[in-house]
Amino acid sequence: MKTLPVNPTENATPESLHAFLTQCRAVAMSAGRPQLISISLAVDALDPLAVLESIFEPEELHFYAERPDLDSAIAGAETALIFESAGATRFADVQKWIDDTLENTIAIGAVDAPFGGPHFFTAFAFLDQAEPADPFPAARVFVPRWQVSRAGNVTTAVANFVVAPDADLLALSERVWRAHQKFNSFGYQEVVEPSEQKPARLAVREAGDYRAAVARGLAQIESGKFTKIVLARAKEISADQALHPLQMLNGLRQRFPDCYAFSLANGKGQSFIGASPERLVRVSKGVLETEALAGSIRRGSSASEDSALAATLLRSEKDLREHQFVLEAITTRLTMLGLKPEFAAHPGLRRLANVQHLHTPIRAALGDSVRLLQALAWLHPTPAVGGAPQSDAVPHIRGLEGFSRGLYAGAIGWVNSRGGGEFFVGLRSALVDGATARLYAGAGIVAGSTPEKEFAETELKFKAMLDALTTA
Repeated sequence: MKTLPVNPTENATPESLHAFLTQCRAVAMSAGRPQLISISLAVDALDPLAVLESIFEPEELHFYAERPDLDSAIAGAETALIFESAGATRFADVQKWIDDTLENTIAIGAVDAPFGGPHFFTAFAFLDQAEPADPFPAARVFVPRWQVSRAGNVTTAVANFVVAPDADLLALSERVWRAHQKFNSFGYQEVVEPSEQKPARLAVREAGDYRAAVARGLAQIESGKFTKIVLARAKEISADQALHPLQMLNGLRQRFPDCYAFSLANGKGQSFIGASPERLVRVSKGVLETEALAGSIRRGSSASEDSALAATLLRSEKDLREHQFVLEAITTRLTMLGLKPEFAAHPGLRRLANVQHLHTPIRAALGDSVRLLQALAWLHPTPAVGGAPQSDAVPHIRGLEGFSRGLYAGAIGWVNSRGGGEFFVGLRSALVDGATARLYAGAGIVAGSTPEKEFAETELKFKAMLDALTTA
């Protein structure tokens, strides 16, 4: 990526913008291919989700991710560039496309600010091939036309657009200038007051027989096909009014501030939203971070009950064994990449609003030989969402569950222009389509699991999404 010493704030006139775009077109003509232009600006404090709500269009792609407890959020919408892939090479294909794009990118402004510069918003489905009816492809990456983010007290807006060798600079200048003015004096649309909104009335239907699926999975474990398999449930929801995915998401981020609240739109009216507790991988300043998150129990209604339940989880042979499967698989894969993972000898607890998990953070120095998407390809899917051994368990999931997962339990996140980024697992999620939604929740099945207990665990996970639906 070429970073030019141009300050778009100090040169904020239509004439200076046109002169800059003239230079960019000359570069495109010399290179013989279009250039991605990225302009980063420090702007007044904005809530990225409120911005996205204000300009939400079901026919446009969007991406949103937030960790409220870390005061960090990023949103992007519309499409400057897009790429899709499938098959065993999809992670490498996306990395190559990102590299090729950055070789033909010109960036100016607050590129070094938090979330400055172009970001590549990416979603990998659970499996490397999508089914014909799936609303999202097996792998999609796009650069948004606009992006707004918040990191602590810093808000950064980024405009991305393509300048071709034969670009109409007058029309392009006018469009970019309008975007620049908008983010410097952003006005939110008026919304209906909560007291004037009527909660949606829902009809809920179970997709399949989960207890029977767990029983079949346990029989395969007993026969030695694999030691663990993760099986999900799906609930089909029908409402008496259209469900707004971003309003639902706002409820989720308020209920679960220590999770990744996220939304992805496919540009065809469907959105995949959720509040995921699980980081898959984060790379920043040469350090890779991931985690083992497996083994669950409910929260208590009092401090004493909550502590007693936590103690039960920490002593549970079944849950500790399930957690160990995940930890060993992750650390083994990182070691095979040539990394040296560091982690505590015993798991701790990750407490969420309605459930608590066994949790082991993992770190490793990345070095120059391993890149984020390369590590992601080795880690996904972890035994926390697939099973163990992965190659034996994952092929059985589709037949046992009876539905396509799509992005459920997939890898969702972003890569920045410096090679850093963050991906989380698409859990505690829903596919929203007009007045209908499909909700997903799963549980790890190992020897000692019972259909009733796993059903009860998934009910706990469903509750958060159902609450968000009924109050959206």
